[in-house]
Amino acid sequence: MFNDDPLFSPVTIGTMELKNRIVMPAMHLNYCPTGEVTDQLIEFYRARARGGVGLIIVGGCGIDRVGNNMGMIQLDDDCYLPRLQQLVAAIHSEGAKTITQLYQAGRYASSRFTGNQPVAPSPLPSKLTQEIPHELTGEEIKEMIQSFAQAAARTQQAGFDGVEILAGTGYLISEFLSPLTNKRTDEYGGDLPNRMRFALEVVAAIRKAVGPDFPLLARIAGHDFVPGGHTNTEARLFAKALEEAGVDAINVTGGWHETLVPQITMNVPPAAFRYLARGIKEAVSVPVIASNRITSPQLARDILTSGDADLVGMARPLLADPFLPLKAQGFDPSPIRPCVGCNQGCLDHVFRGTPVACLVNAEAGRETEPNEKPASSPKKVLVVGAGPAGLEFARVASLRGHDVTVWEKSNQLGGQINLAGAPPDRRDFHRFTDYLIQVCEAQGVKICRGQEATAENLLAGIEKEGWTDIAIATGALPMDPPFPVMEDAVITQAWDVLAGKETGQNVVIIGGGSVGVETALYLANQGTLDAETLRFLIINQAESIGTLTKLLCQGNKRVTLVEMTKGVGRDLGSSTRWAMLADLKRYQVKVLTHTMVKAVGPDGIRVKSPEGESLIPADMVVSAIGSVANQKLLMDLRDKLPAQVTLYPIGDVIKPAKVLDAVQSAYDVARKL
Repeated sequence: MFNDDPLFSPVTIGTMELKNRIVMPAMHLNYCPTGEVTDQLIEFYRARARGGVGLIIVGGCGIDRVGNNMGMIQLDDDCYLPRLQQLVAAIHSEGAKTITQLYQAGRYASSRFTGNQPVAPSPLPSKLTQEIPHELTGEEIKEMIQSFAQAAARTQQAGFDGVEILAGTGYLISEFLSPLTNKRTDEYGGDLPNRMRFALEVVAAIRKAVGPDFPLLARIAGHDFVPGGHTNTEARLFAKALEEAGVDAINVTGGWHETLVPQITMNVPPAAFRYLARGIKEAVSVPVIASNRITSPQLARDILTSGDADLVGMARPLLADPFLPLKAQGFDPSPIRPCVGCNQGCLDHVFRGTPVACLVNAEAGRETEPNEKPASSPKKVLVVGAGPAGLEFARVASLRGHDVTVWEKSNQLGGQINLAGAPPDRRDFHRFTDYLIQVCEAQGVKICRGQEATAENLLAGIEKEGWTDIAIATGALPMDPPFPVMEDAVITQAWDVLAGKETGQNVVIIGGGSVGVETALYLANQGTLDAETLRFLIINQAESIGTLTKLLCQGNKRVTLVEMTKGVGRDLGSSTRWAMLADLKRYQVKVLTHTMVKAVGPDGIRVKSPEGESLIPADMVVSAIGSVANQKLLMDLRDKLPAQVTLYPIGDVIKPAKVLDAVQSAYDVARKL
């Protein structure tokens, strides 16, 4: 246990005292389809409060019906107060403080959901929705300001400990601030003081509504990361003005949602934007919260001890592990379940309008369901396959008291997740494998590496060990090429390349799905400038920025990606796909779509495209055309198992799917064992 841990020292924001420096920032969860707080939301946040977090920011919470979003809490009517009060009571009962985040999306709102034309300072089309918003009149601006104030008053009436205004990431207040979206010629447009006027009047109205002692925070962009937008210089001026207007703390995030600079995807280095919080902290005297990709307690402590911020925001890490604070403090000895930044269950679900889940935590969003209670009659269980599905099954089954053994034919555990984590910017996937192995071993799971399962040795094991339940998690296999391959052709599977197999200098990858894209980036990155050398060259001004950028993106291989359909990476999540496609271009991967492979020969591949047939030279061809369920063991065991043995196919052995789906299905089966 840490006695002098800066992460667990108390801190005060206005009149609100927090027991530690860990903040759970607002997350869009899609748990409130009617705008009213649901049991799902209450239990989700109750679990995070029980896990030891200091402050939970609930939201975004819509202040009106024009600028809200699907599944969000509403604060525009008193009818929502009873359930809001129940939410507050649940969080307070577990020892945490909680505030709301006031949300008005501006031109980021969509009439397809709200039924209303979105509003903004100026009628400029949204890059996210392609809709043209209504330009707020002077009178409508006054009404909007009062909507913020009334929502803050309801927050106070519901018993929350404070309120936060969302003044960053491209929403309404941001749009008034930015010269890109504010073209007004009245007192709310023009120079920066005028563009700040709306935000400062919102603060003043809230202060009048809630009084001087109710804590008020502001969530701002430390840098818009939009060409022509604000940098940290303007953000400092804005933060200082907010402090002078009566804001008690500044919560610093990264750029706008429409930025082309990735913000919270896996390829963003941990705490890459902490310098933005430091810049704000240098400008204000109120507490500052640092956010974005703060992935571990150790990193959070470093941010605090270095003086970059006074508190740390950890949203997705607490989605992944509600008990992260207690574990970091030493009250819970079990390992922290890591957020890997995959976005499969959180952001991708938000964009699809479905409730948020989590790849590494199958319980997230399902806190109203029964936990893994001890089994009434412990069983002897064998799990065949140590990929994410097999290891998750073993973790849950052993947690419930079953005697679990895992057979894995490879000496390396993790299965296909190791391939997904092969590209340099995707290595966080390995953290999940490490966690599962650590937990399984701590819970007494017997893991046998290099142990291939056949029908014969499995049946012998049933007789010897007495296994009564067998989970088959043999995963999938790469699909065989459906096109002719000449005998002397040099061709291999993408899985072998991602596992470390050497390739030539001129590589053609067939198949533009997620595996093809990941393989292309894995190969294109080889031979590029490493971070240590880059630092040396920059400090010594040895090369121009243009030359260094070229060296960072130009490796020692020429990579071509061939896809027969319209686009590549179409099975990637929307929150990640755009960044990976940008990397393909950045790393000079040649992408050919609408291109069908006719045959593979010793000198490359013969293709047919709208331009006709041609030869693409290659000294190695890589097949990434998909996968099929590995059901050989299932078929071999058909009608051979003793009557008292139950078989459970889990994960990709049923049908190849995303890791999130495989883990959740394994969890569900093991929980009922």
